[in-house]
Amino acid sequence: MSILAERLRFDDDTMWVELTDGRTIGVPLAWFPRLLHAAPTQRMAYRISKLGGLHWEDLDEDISIEGLLAGRGDVTRQPPAAA
Repeated sequence: MSILAERLRFDDDTMWVELTDGRTIGVPLAWFPRLLHAAPTQRMAYRISKLGGLHWEDLDEDISIEGLLAGRGDVTRQPPAAA
């Protein structure tokens, strides 16, 4: 059975994801800069896909539950170039 997202909530520093298996996981917003810098109304404009992933159309952000459970943040960011 796949673990899916049911709903989200946010505080100043954390995205809280309620899962279908009864767990709630807290993820630092710092892991996802687009969400960190978004307005509260933009953060709440999410959609849960049929596969249980999270999507924000206006922010161009997609987050998989599998990635969250594995401890992965925004993998689209590139590390700074070495000096």
